[in-house]
Amino acid sequence: MKLIFIITLFTLISCNKQIKKSTMEYTENEILEQLDLAFKGEPSKYYPKVRPQDIKYNFFLDLEHGYCETAGNRIHLYADEKQWAIVFEKSGYQNRATRAEIELDYIGNCIEYPVDKYPERNYITNANNIVLIDSDEYARIENKQAGNDLETFELIDENTKEIKVRNKLIPFNNNYKDYEKIGIELRDYDNPKKLIGFGDLIRYFNEINPSLISASEEEIKKYIPKNLKKLMTIDEFHYDPSTSPSKQETYKLISKILVTKNTSYWKPSLESNNNWKNWESGNL
Repeated sequence: MKLIFIITLFTLISCNKQIKKSTMEYTENEILEQLDLAFKGEPSKYYPKVRPQDIKYNFFLDLEHGYCETAGNRIHLYADEKQWAIVFEKSGYQNRATRAEIELDYIGNCIEYPVDKYPERNYITNANNIVLIDSDEYARIENKQAGNDLETFELIDENTKEIKVRNKLIPFNNNYKDYEKIGIELRDYDNPKKLIGFGDLIRYFNEINPSLISASEEEIKKYIPKNLKKLMTIDEFHYDPSTSPSKQETYKLISKILVTKNTSYWKPSLESNNNWKNWESGNL
């Protein structure tokens, strides 16, 4: 009788382990592999099948992009037993498009990849952009009272009272001293009046009212399952653009959190450095 009980108990334990293993569809290593692919710009196995002429993009968080004057950035983590997603969020001024945007980069095993369709080919990407200030609004507020073109280029008219951000008028602070107090260095050439730059404005908002230029939860979840549980948002972390994610503490901790669903593992030993003040960007 005792032998039968032991055998039954062993069988139940073994079955329980198998069930638990079968419900877990991903591992820390797989998450790190997917991060490495995005870091290298290589599409993953989760991208949809496409035609030979179609193009696939796989973006990773870039705080040093020459065409984007970075302001804010965060990392959002979502997971259940079978699905996981990492969403990199970055806000800033896009100097080639003359608009301020949020960029969301999605990495995971449940992403509904955005597809731009054209007659000759389709473009599949893991990125989505949300406009904060469009080019028309920047044209409206651009300085027009100057002696040469450079004194107008990407500088805000000192008489501007309000600026439309996400279709909502926000009071504009033209006191350059308030910008300098929080570490924003205004353009020092062809700017005798110390006017506020287009990118300076977004960085100022990030420092005094970050929610104004942050993505909403609805916007973030646009391309991942709506019922996927959010584990946490990471506002401060160590960023290293020269090392593969699989070799970095930041992403090893993130992968462990996603697999275990335990946010208490977020105990980084490296100092956070993801603030825009630590990186050169938007200089092309």
